[in-house]
Amino acid sequence: MDPIRNPYSPGAGSRPPALVGRDLELDKFSITLQRLAAGRSNRSLLLTGLRGVGKTVLLGEFGRIASVNGWYHEAIEANEATELPVAMANVIRKATLRLSSTKRASDRAKRTLSVLRSFQIRWKLPGDVSVETEPFAGLGDSGDLDSDLGDLLVDLGELAREHKTGVSFTIDEMQYLSRAHLASLVSALHRVSQSNLPVLVAAAGLPSLLGIIGQAKSYAERLFEFSEIGSLSHEECHRALQEPANEEGVRWEAQALARVVELSGGYPYFLQEFGKQSWDYAAGPDAITLEEVSVAVPEAIRELDGGFFRVRIDRVNESERNYLRAMAALGKGPYNSGAVAAKLAKKATQVGPHRDALIRRGLIYSRRYGEIDFTVPMFDEYIRRSFQ
Repeated sequence: MDPIRNPYSPGAGSRPPALVGRDLELDKFSITLQRLAAGRSNRSLLLTGLRGVGKTVLLGEFGRIASVNGWYHEAIEANEATELPVAMANVIRKATLRLSSTKRASDRAKRTLSVLRSFQIRWKLPGDVSVETEPFAGLGDSGDLDSDLGDLLVDLGELAREHKTGVSFTIDEMQYLSRAHLASLVSALHRVSQSNLPVLVAAAGLPSLLGIIGQAKSYAERLFEFSEIGSLSHEECHRALQEPANEEGVRWEAQALARVVELSGGYPYFLQEFGKQSWDYAAGPDAITLEEVSVAVPEAIRELDGGFFRVRIDRVNESERNYLRAMAALGKGPYNSGAVAAKLAKKATQVGPHRDALIRRGLIYSRRYGEIDFTVPMFDEYIRRSFQ
């Protein structure tokens, strides 16, 4: 069939043509935003899940909802090198300058920019976060990040409330932030929530983030509403595939749908990849059959292996790769850390640094003591195909 009309869109953070199975999370965000706009308290949102389940897509939708409701939205995508003071100063600067677009707002925004200037000087921030204003003595300059970031977010919230709007921030890959920086962010949000200010943070990360943030601050669970994002149900998978096809006058045969759902495990990214390849291999003009899906499967797997999977493993060294191979050789996860060490014929203490490095890189995670698993669905199958 015509590849130009192909409605499926595998890609990092790309919104699928039919965003299904995420109504609960979208409703939660909308309600939270409207409660804060009305001066009522509500918790920030934290999404956790494996890679490829659509967390980044949801954060993008949160930003769209915020903008539709007249809020200012800024996004942070964290990585191993992200320094929270720099990232927050950048997005707060952008939000403040956008709030100062009218003369009335501009006068009040000068104070927030002065607090930001104090924060910038005290924390010696590099990069393009400078503002042409004098520092505001006594706010944002104590040298305690909990206090100074709190000063900054509270002042921004008061600015937004005065002008009957709000500011939302999304933070993707939150697990990459240091524990100390996470603790400071939680502390700052606590101060914001105590004043019911219209500042909303929605974040996403790997399943390990739950334990990390709980260890960072004991009261973190009271400031966030947690949502675990997983695979889609069979019905949701069918909708994700059939609804975009319907728009193009194409139907999926029942057996073809069932095969793609089985192969994808219900994970949205995989659904899009198998859907895309099945469409391109289908003869058409108005149906996708089981036979055509079967022909498309090898190409879809090649695409996943060469892109989605391979990009996760290219940066690891040989010792870390051997650790991943030992995990995959044990079959499906989760895996006992001791069993992985035994597979490598080594003591757990000897391979512990490799395990910890892989956790920092976001390739594996641990939700329970002594238990690990891959952060990428079906990664064990990829390892066995490619490296065993």
